[in-house]
Amino acid sequence: MLERATPAVVNIATRGKERRIVELPLPRDPLFKRFFDVPRIERVQETASLGSGVIVDAANGLILTNFHVIKNAYEIKVTLTDGRELQAEIIGRDPDTDVAVIQVSGNRLVEVPMADSSALRVGDFVVAIGNPFGLGQTVTSGIVSALGRSGLGIESIEDFIQTDASINLGNSGGALVNLRGELVGINTAIYGAGNQGSIGIGFAIPINMARDIMHQLIDYGEVKRGRLGAQGQDLTAQLAQAFGIARSSGFIVMQIETDSPAYKAGLEVGDVIVGANGKPIRSTRDMHNLVGLQRLGQTIKLLLFRHGAEMELPVLIQPIEIEKMAGGVIHPKLAGATIGEMHEQHLQRGRVDYLEVMQVDPGSNAEQAGFRVGDIIFSINKQLTRNFDEVFALVNTNGNGMIMNIQRGERELYILLK
Repeated sequence: MLERATPAVVNIATRGKERRIVELPLPRDPLFKRFFDVPRIERVQETASLGSGVIVDAANGLILTNFHVIKNAYEIKVTLTDGRELQAEIIGRDPDTDVAVIQVSGNRLVEVPMADSSALRVGDFVVAIGNPFGLGQTVTSGIVSALGRSGLGIESIEDFIQTDASINLGNSGGALVNLRGELVGINTAIYGAGNQGSIGIGFAIPINMARDIMHQLIDYGEVKRGRLGAQGQDLTAQLAQAFGIARSSGFIVMQIETDSPAYKAGLEVGDVIVGANGKPIRSTRDMHNLVGLQRLGQTIKLLLFRHGAEMELPVLIQPIEIEKMAGGVIHPKLAGATIGEMHEQHLQRGRVDYLEVMQVDPGSNAEQAGFRVGDIIFSINKQLTRNFDEVFALVNTNGNGMIMNIQRGERELYILLK
């Protein structure tokens, strides 16, 4: 089996460039920096990474790997098991699922057949093939320890296979195969931080999920995601009892956006979603993953309880429409930032409508003011901001200065605009 599978697993070495802001070794007090106009120097730093990939289409030279393996790369070198070195180009990448597709041109390439990862069961024997620590191709074995792992904070959309087959740094992008030599997953991460190595808890992206992402990357160069338009919270045992449902987990619909797919399908506030497309829905995280993995135009068959009665409801996934605006139009200190008016709940933030910083130009006023990509603008002078109209109203009445409340990841901070 390994003689057939290992030629399809390649080693990947990349060279890349990353922009970093270097601050002078002066006091870190932000007021000191603001009043004395302390300069910040932007430097471009050379980066290098090692990883693995899997040939899934020998005729076209297509290789599946992880996004973080080829992130910021301007040169990608692929080494085959027979020692040949080939240059690769990027076909597409998806940071949300950490999937990327690259392509090489060469003869006598060997591909690995893809299995149906939905047929995996806990206890199935699996083999991990990759390039740990740059040592060269290495094979380790184990079992499927768990399925459907999510909420780990590794990626935005998670549905991992957990395995105790030894996975280490450099295994990323490599193959997880069953005993028939079929690809069941793309090795992605290990539990824990730093360089401590494998502790018997590794994670792989199911090949069904990677294959669907791959097709979108090949067709469009990106993943086109849609929206549902329903916000809610996790079902608890206490809430289940109040709703008269014999379930201990699910997703309670608390709010529905007007004219959204959920609204058009007839979803109602108070509905409790417990399944979709034959899979259980246990939490808001499950709903986030479900919608994030659907193609535009696909229909989700929701299984839900309404007034205690079980029913099915089909929902057609439609595009996300985001209104964007140049930050400089709002305030001179925001020049160089692109801000989006979001009308779909970001489940990790707990907001329904919000403003998100989607782009910050290097060296711009917005960057110097302290804004970063992904920042959520919660309030101005302690008043909530949910759309551009509210922002303009607050800016016009607070010309002398504004304190903006920002959420960045799991923490909040304040930025002063004068």
